[in-house]
Amino acid sequence: MKLKLKPLAQQVIVITGASSGIGLVTARMAARQGAKVVLAARNAEALRELADEIRAQGGQALAVPTDVGSEEEMMRLAAAAVAEFGTFDTWVNNAGVSIFGYCDEVSIPDMKRMFDTVYWGAVYGSRLAVAHYKQRGEAGALINIGSFFGDRATPVQSTYCSAKHALHGWTDALRMELEMEKAPVSVTLVHPGRIDTPYNEHAQSYYEHQVAHRGMVYPPESVAEAVLFAAEHPKRDMFVGFQAKALAVVGHVAPRFMDKLMEALIPPTQIDPKRPSKNPETSALYEAGYGLQEHGSHEGWFRSGSYYVKAQKRPWLAALALAGVGGAAWLLARPRS
Repeated sequence: MKLKLKPLAQQVIVITGASSGIGLVTARMAARQGAKVVLAARNAEALRELADEIRAQGGQALAVPTDVGSEEEMMRLAAAAVAEFGTFDTWVNNAGVSIFGYCDEVSIPDMKRMFDTVYWGAVYGSRLAVAHYKQRGEAGALINIGSFFGDRATPVQSTYCSAKHALHGWTDALRMELEMEKAPVSVTLVHPGRIDTPYNEHAQSYYEHQVAHRGMVYPPESVAEAVLFAAEHPKRDMFVGFQAKALAVVGHVAPRFMDKLMEALIPPTQIDPKRPSKNPETSALYEAGYGLQEHGSHEGWFRSGSYYVKAQKRPWLAALALAGVGGAAWLLARPRS
């Protein structure tokens, strides 16, 4: 069944994790393009200021303070969107938080709390969105923000990888079930690479030094571009940054090569040795993080955008790029004589 989604300017979009980073940028971009936005996060003050900012610019916005790890609060979020605007057309499960620490040192309570946000929050949101679209009988979009680390595990962020792997599996299974019953729901999984947001500042860290991206970093606007394209055009997957797609493909074809590469590169490129680590009590794992900041404090090669996102809007370009990645992966994986 071919689904037809509304133009963005006619949509109501629910965005979790809207107080900073990807969610904040997506909300601002969606509002500028005429969408009505429903803003969800734990930071009530940041949401209120963002809603006021959007209204002052002529847009329509509703702020709904929400802990996505609570099913009851997510139900209230969906009900508030319907009460204010009569419906919603796209639901974006974006809220997330990470933990930096090795498998044997991260506490079990920290692990469970992070799964509440990264995995269970997306499950609650997915079920609410699907139920709404089925009830109204009109096509809508569900967009889950995954991660390259949901395609390929990494040292240092074991809990985050595990939660994103679970989210990817949930999204794929849900998509297939909905296709089988011909439900009016477009399900998209977004796979960001390293993105310049306050992700590291909000993370719970077991490290002595501040965690930070050190390498190729993409702007949050590229993720927002992918999200808003998927809100209007049914897409199975959107990869943000060619690095995300390339490393996922190579990791699948040549897993031992990728093991060794990540063991060598990930730990040193996740730490800024010049800055002491923030107090774990200031992280956003249990309490709301600071809001209204789109970018973080990273070091590296800051890209102005993602050509691969733009290529995915034109499938033949993405196919050419993927063919090149596949060829390189085959060369890496083939037996040496």
